[in-house]
Amino acid sequence: MSNKKDVETTGHSWDGIEELNNPLPRWWLYTFYLCIIWGIAYTIAMPAWPLVKGATTGMLGWSTRAEVADKIASFEEMNAAVNAELAAADITAIEVGSDVHNYGVNMGAAVFRANCSQCHGSGAAGNTGYPNLLDNDWLWGGTIDEVAYTVQHGVRNETDEARYSEMPKFGADELLTEEEIDQAVAFAMSLSDPEGDGTNLVGGTYDLDLAAAGAEVFEVNCASCHGEDGTGDIYQGAPNLTDAIWLYGGDHDTVYETVYYARFGVMPAWGQRLSQAEVNAAALYVHQLGGGQ
Repeated sequence: MSNKKDVETTGHSWDGIEELNNPLPRWWLYTFYLCIIWGIAYTIAMPAWPLVKGATTGMLGWSTRAEVADKIASFEEMNAAVNAELAAADITAIEVGSDVHNYGVNMGAAVFRANCSQCHGSGAAGNTGYPNLLDNDWLWGGTIDEVAYTVQHGVRNETDEARYSEMPKFGADELLTEEEIDQAVAFAMSLSDPEGDGTNLVGGTYDLDLAAAGAEVFEVNCASCHGEDGTGDIYQGAPNLTDAIWLYGGDHDTVYETVYYARFGVMPAWGQRLSQAEVNAAALYVHQLGGGQ
Protein backbone atom coordinates (compact mmCIF):
# COMPACT_ATOMS: atom_id res chain seq x y z
CA MET A 1 0.00 0.00 0.00
CA SER A 2 1.30 3.43 -0.88
CA ASN A 3 2.23 5.70 1.92
CA LYS A 4 0.13 8.84 2.13
CA LYS A 5 3.29 10.92 1.77
CA ASP A 6 4.01 9.27 -1.64
CA VAL A 7 0.57 10.19 -3.13
CA GLU A 8 -0.49 13.62 -4.29
CA THR A 9 -3.75 15.02 -3.02
CA THR A 10 -6.55 16.53 -5.08
CA GLY A 11 -6.36 19.69 -3.03
CA HIS A 12 -9.70 18.98 -1.38
CA SER A 13 -9.86 18.89 2.37
CA TRP A 14 -12.76 18.47 4.81
CA ASP A 15 -12.26 18.81 8.51
CA GLY A 16 -8.58 18.05 8.10
CA ILE A 17 -9.23 15.01 5.95
CA GLU A 18 -7.47 15.23 2.60
CA GLU A 19 -8.60 13.51 -0.62
CA LEU A 20 -5.80 11.47 -2.12
CA ASN A 21 -5.33 11.34 -5.89
CA ASN A 22 -4.71 7.59 -6.14
CA PRO A 23 -4.52 6.15 -9.68
CA LEU A 24 -7.36 3.93 -10.91
CA PRO A 25 -6.78 0.16 -10.86
CA ARG A 26 -5.26 -1.10 -14.11
CA TRP A 27 -7.99 -3.72 -14.63
CA TRP A 28 -10.60 -0.98 -14.45
CA LEU A 29 -8.73 1.21 -16.94
CA TYR A 30 -8.27 -1.66 -19.39
CA THR A 31 -11.97 -2.52 -19.17
CA PHE A 32 -12.86 1.13 -19.75
CA TYR A 33 -10.61 1.37 -22.82
CA LEU A 34 -12.02 -1.87 -24.24
CA CYS A 35 -15.55 -0.50 -23.84
CA ILE A 36 -14.59 2.61 -25.78
CA ILE A 37 -13.07 0.53 -28.57
CA TRP A 38 -16.13 -1.76 -28.63
CA GLY A 39 -18.45 1.26 -28.77
CA ILE A 40 -16.63 2.81 -31.71
CA ALA A 41 -16.57 -0.51 -33.55
CA TYR A 42 -20.30 -0.99 -32.91
CA THR A 43 -21.23 2.41 -34.33
CA ILE A 44 -19.23 1.59 -37.45
CA ALA A 45 -20.66 -1.89 -37.94
CA MET A 46 -24.30 -1.36 -36.89
CA PRO A 47 -26.98 1.34 -37.44
CA ALA A 48 -26.20 3.98 -34.87
CA TRP A 49 -26.00 7.69 -35.68
CA PRO A 50 -29.27 9.54 -36.39
CA LEU A 51 -29.29 11.69 -39.51
CA VAL A 52 -31.88 14.07 -40.99
CA LYS A 53 -33.87 11.42 -42.91
CA GLY A 54 -32.71 8.24 -41.25
CA ALA A 55 -29.64 6.82 -39.57
CA THR A 56 -26.29 5.40 -40.56
CA THR A 57 -26.83 1.87 -41.88
CA GLY A 58 -23.59 0.36 -40.58
CA MET A 59 -21.05 -1.70 -42.52
CA LEU A 60 -22.89 -4.96 -41.75
CA GLY A 61 -26.13 -3.63 -43.27
CA TRP A 62 -28.29 -5.10 -40.46
CA SER A 63 -31.70 -3.64 -39.64
CA THR A 64 -34.59 -4.58 -37.37
CA ARG A 65 -37.02 -4.09 -40.27
CA ALA A 66 -35.15 -6.57 -42.44
CA GLU A 67 -35.05 -9.07 -39.57
CA VAL A 68 -38.82 -8.76 -39.04
CA ALA A 69 -39.44 -9.03 -42.79
CA ASP A 70 -37.33 -12.22 -42.92
CA LYS A 71 -39.29 -13.75 -40.05
CA ILE A 72 -42.62 -12.82 -41.66
CA ALA A 73 -41.48 -14.32 -44.95
CA SER A 74 -40.36 -17.46 -43.13
CA PHE A 75 -43.76 -17.91 -41.46
CA GLU A 76 -45.58 -17.17 -44.72
CA GLU A 77 -43.54 -19.86 -46.42
CA MET A 78 -44.35 -22.31 -43.64
CA ASN A 79 -48.09 -21.55 -43.92
CA ALA A 80 -48.23 -21.15 -47.70
CA ALA A 81 -50.10 -24.40 -48.30
CA VAL A 82 -52.83 -23.84 -45.71
CA ASN A 83 -53.17 -20.17 -46.72
CA ALA A 84 -53.71 -21.23 -50.33
CA GLU A 85 -56.30 -23.78 -49.22
CA LEU A 86 -58.09 -21.20 -47.08
CA ALA A 87 -58.06 -18.60 -49.85
CA ALA A 88 -59.53 -21.02 -52.39
CA ALA A 89 -62.05 -22.62 -50.04
CA ASP A 90 -65.80 -22.20 -50.08
CA ILE A 91 -66.02 -20.86 -46.55
CA THR A 92 -69.63 -21.99 -46.25
CA ALA A 93 -68.41 -25.58 -46.62
CA ILE A 94 -65.41 -25.49 -44.27
CA GLU A 95 -66.03 -28.05 -41.55
CA VAL A 96 -66.03 -26.64 -38.03
CA GLY A 97 -63.15 -28.15 -36.08
CA SER A 98 -61.13 -29.07 -39.17
CA ASP A 99 -57.50 -28.03 -39.44
CA VAL A 100 -58.35 -25.33 -41.99
CA HIS A 101 -61.16 -23.99 -39.81
CA ASN A 102 -59.01 -23.90 -36.67
CA TYR A 103 -56.17 -22.24 -38.53
CA GLY A 104 -58.56 -19.71 -40.09
CA VAL A 105 -60.14 -18.79 -36.76
CA ASN A 106 -56.74 -18.24 -35.13
CA MET A 107 -55.47 -16.29 -38.10
CA GLY A 108 -58.71 -14.29 -38.19
CA ALA A 109 -58.30 -13.35 -34.53
CA ALA A 110 -54.92 -11.79 -35.36
CA VAL A 111 -56.36 -10.02 -38.42
CA PHE A 112 -59.25 -8.71 -36.32
CA ARG A 113 -57.00 -7.38 -33.56
CA ALA A 114 -54.76 -5.63 -36.07
CA ASN A 115 -57.42 -4.14 -38.35
CA CYS A 116 -60.92 -4.28 -36.85
CA SER A 117 -60.70 -3.91 -33.08
CA GLN A 118 -60.05 -0.16 -33.32
CA CYS A 119 -63.71 0.31 -34.32
CA HIS A 120 -65.51 -2.82 -33.15
CA GLY A 121 -63.58 -3.18 -29.88
CA SER A 122 -61.14 -5.84 -28.79
CA GLY A 123 -64.04 -8.09 -27.80
CA ALA A 124 -66.10 -7.22 -30.92
CA ALA A 125 -68.89 -5.72 -28.77
CA GLY A 126 -68.83 -2.50 -30.79
CA ASN A 127 -69.45 1.03 -29.64
CA THR A 128 -71.65 3.98 -30.53
CA GLY A 129 -71.68 4.08 -34.32
CA TYR A 130 -69.79 0.78 -34.61
CA PRO A 131 -71.84 -2.44 -34.74
CA ASN A 132 -71.75 -5.13 -32.09
CA LEU A 133 -70.58 -8.32 -33.81
CA LEU A 134 -71.71 -10.61 -30.99
CA ASP A 135 -75.48 -10.35 -31.45
CA ASN A 136 -77.86 -11.41 -34.22
CA ASP A 137 -78.71 -7.93 -35.46
CA TRP A 138 -76.73 -7.82 -38.71
CA LEU A 139 -77.36 -5.35 -41.51
CA TRP A 140 -76.44 -6.78 -44.92
CA GLY A 141 -76.79 -10.33 -43.59
CA GLY A 142 -75.01 -12.38 -40.96
CA THR A 143 -74.35 -15.68 -42.72
CA ILE A 144 -70.68 -16.47 -43.09
CA ASP A 145 -70.57 -15.75 -46.84
CA GLU A 146 -72.41 -12.45 -46.31
CA VAL A 147 -69.98 -11.51 -43.56
CA ALA A 148 -67.07 -12.36 -45.88
CA TYR A 149 -68.56 -10.14 -48.61
CA THR A 150 -68.92 -7.25 -46.18
CA VAL A 151 -65.32 -7.68 -45.02
CA GLN A 152 -64.14 -7.92 -48.62
CA HIS A 153 -65.96 -4.90 -50.01
CA GLY A 154 -66.90 -2.80 -46.97
CA VAL A 155 -69.79 -0.40 -46.52
CA ARG A 156 -70.42 2.99 -48.19
CA ASN A 157 -66.85 3.41 -49.39
CA GLU A 158 -65.75 4.42 -52.86
CA THR A 159 -65.54 0.93 -54.37
CA ASP A 160 -68.24 -0.24 -56.76
CA GLU A 161 -68.96 -3.49 -54.89
CA ALA A 162 -69.39 -1.91 -51.45
CA ARG A 163 -72.58 -2.36 -49.46
CA TYR A 164 -74.47 0.85 -50.00
CA SER A 165 -77.52 2.64 -48.68
CA GLU A 166 -78.09 6.25 -47.79
CA MET A 167 -80.72 7.72 -45.49
CA PRO A 168 -82.15 11.10 -46.58
CA LYS A 169 -81.33 14.17 -44.51
CA PHE A 170 -84.95 14.95 -43.76
CA GLY A 171 -84.17 18.15 -41.88
CA ALA A 172 -80.95 19.41 -43.44
CA ASP A 173 -82.37 19.01 -46.95
CA GLU A 174 -85.77 20.40 -45.84
CA LEU A 175 -87.66 17.29 -46.88
CA LEU A 176 -89.80 17.55 -43.74
CA THR A 177 -90.88 20.43 -41.55
CA GLU A 178 -89.72 20.72 -37.96
CA GLU A 179 -93.15 19.57 -36.80
CA GLU A 180 -93.08 16.53 -39.07
CA ILE A 181 -89.58 15.63 -37.86
CA ASP A 182 -90.76 15.78 -34.24
CA GLN A 183 -93.68 13.53 -35.14
CA ALA A 184 -91.51 11.08 -37.07
CA VAL A 185 -89.00 10.89 -34.21
CA ALA A 186 -91.73 10.19 -31.66
CA PHE A 187 -93.31 7.52 -33.85
CA ALA A 188 -89.96 5.84 -34.55
CA MET A 189 -89.26 5.71 -30.82
CA SER A 190 -92.73 4.30 -30.15
CA LEU A 191 -91.92 1.29 -32.33
CA SER A 192 -89.54 0.03 -29.64
CA ASP A 193 -92.01 0.68 -26.82
CA PRO A 194 -94.03 -2.53 -26.36
CA GLU A 195 -95.82 -1.10 -23.31
CA GLY A 196 -96.89 2.06 -25.13
CA ASP A 197 -96.17 4.20 -22.07
CA GLY A 198 -93.84 6.73 -23.70
CA THR A 199 -90.56 5.02 -22.84
CA ASN A 200 -88.83 2.76 -25.35
CA LEU A 201 -86.64 -0.28 -24.71
CA VAL A 202 -83.46 1.76 -24.27
CA GLY A 203 -85.02 4.25 -21.86
CA GLY A 204 -85.70 7.06 -24.32
CA THR A 205 -88.89 9.03 -23.68
CA TYR A 206 -91.21 10.57 -26.28
CA ASP A 207 -94.57 12.33 -26.57
CA LEU A 208 -97.48 9.96 -27.15
CA ASP A 209 -99.56 12.53 -29.05
CA LEU A 210 -96.66 13.34 -31.39
CA ALA A 211 -96.15 9.61 -31.97
CA ALA A 212 -99.78 9.18 -32.99
CA ALA A 213 -99.49 12.08 -35.43
CA GLY A 214 -96.19 10.71 -36.79
CA ALA A 215 -97.63 7.43 -38.09
CA GLU A 216 -98.57 8.99 -41.43
CA VAL A 217 -95.23 10.82 -41.72
CA PHE A 218 -93.43 7.52 -41.15
CA GLU A 219 -95.58 5.64 -43.64
CA VAL A 220 -94.97 8.18 -46.41
CA ASN A 221 -91.26 8.82 -45.82
CA CYS A 222 -89.73 5.92 -43.88
CA ALA A 223 -91.72 2.74 -44.41
CA SER A 224 -90.25 2.09 -47.86
CA CYS A 225 -86.94 1.21 -46.19
CA HIS A 226 -87.77 0.39 -42.59
CA GLY A 227 -91.03 -1.43 -43.42
CA GLU A 228 -94.55 -0.56 -42.39
CA ASP A 229 -94.02 -2.30 -39.06
CA GLY A 230 -90.55 -0.77 -38.58
CA THR A 231 -88.71 -4.09 -38.55
CA GLY A 232 -86.33 -2.87 -41.24
CA ASP A 233 -84.69 -4.57 -44.19
CA ILE A 234 -81.19 -5.89 -43.59
CA TYR A 235 -80.44 -6.12 -47.31
CA GLN A 236 -81.14 -2.41 -47.76
CA GLY A 237 -79.10 -1.61 -44.69
CA ALA A 238 -82.28 -0.34 -42.99
CA PRO A 239 -82.20 -1.06 -39.23
CA ASN A 240 -84.96 -2.69 -37.25
CA LEU A 241 -86.59 0.07 -35.19
CA THR A 242 -88.61 -2.25 -32.96
CA ASP A 243 -85.80 -3.72 -30.87
CA ALA A 244 -83.36 -2.36 -28.30
CA ILE A 245 -80.37 -2.27 -30.67
CA TRP A 246 -79.85 1.34 -31.75
CA LEU A 247 -76.42 1.89 -33.27
CA TYR A 248 -76.19 5.60 -32.45
CA GLY A 249 -78.53 5.62 -29.44
CA GLY A 250 -82.29 5.52 -28.94
CA ASP A 251 -82.88 8.61 -26.82
CA HIS A 252 -84.91 11.51 -28.24
CA ASP A 253 -82.01 13.87 -29.05
CA THR A 254 -80.01 11.17 -30.83
CA VAL A 255 -82.95 9.93 -32.89
CA TYR A 256 -83.81 13.54 -33.77
CA GLU A 257 -80.24 14.10 -34.98
CA THR A 258 -80.42 10.90 -37.02
CA VAL A 259 -83.66 11.93 -38.74
CA TYR A 260 -82.53 15.52 -39.27
CA TYR A 261 -78.98 14.92 -40.54
CA ALA A 262 -79.01 11.16 -41.32
CA ARG A 263 -76.08 8.79 -40.68
CA PHE A 264 -73.39 7.64 -43.08
CA GLY A 265 -71.10 5.11 -41.45
CA VAL A 266 -68.26 3.87 -43.64
CA MET A 267 -66.31 0.62 -43.48
CA PRO A 268 -63.14 0.11 -45.58
CA ALA A 269 -62.99 -2.47 -48.35
CA TRP A 270 -60.55 -4.79 -46.63
CA GLY A 271 -60.14 -6.87 -49.77
CA GLN A 272 -57.90 -4.08 -51.07
CA ARG A 273 -55.60 -4.35 -48.07
CA LEU A 274 -55.78 -7.98 -47.00
CA SER A 275 -55.15 -11.22 -48.87
CA GLN A 276 -58.10 -13.48 -49.70
CA ALA A 277 -56.94 -15.90 -47.01
CA GLU A 278 -56.97 -13.08 -44.45
CA VAL A 279 -60.46 -11.94 -45.54
CA ASN A 280 -61.80 -15.49 -45.21
CA ALA A 281 -60.05 -15.91 -41.88
CA ALA A 282 -61.58 -12.68 -40.53
CA ALA A 283 -65.03 -13.88 -41.60
CA LEU A 284 -64.50 -17.25 -39.92
CA TYR A 285 -63.36 -15.59 -36.71
CA VAL A 286 -66.18 -13.06 -36.56
CA HIS A 287 -68.86 -15.60 -37.42
CA GLN A 288 -67.78 -18.07 -34.73
CA LEU A 289 -68.04 -15.38 -32.05
CA GLY A 290 -71.73 -16.19 -31.85
CA GLY A 291 -73.43 -13.45 -33.84
CA GLY A 292 -74.86 -13.62 -37.33
CA GLN A 293 -76.90 -16.48 -38.69
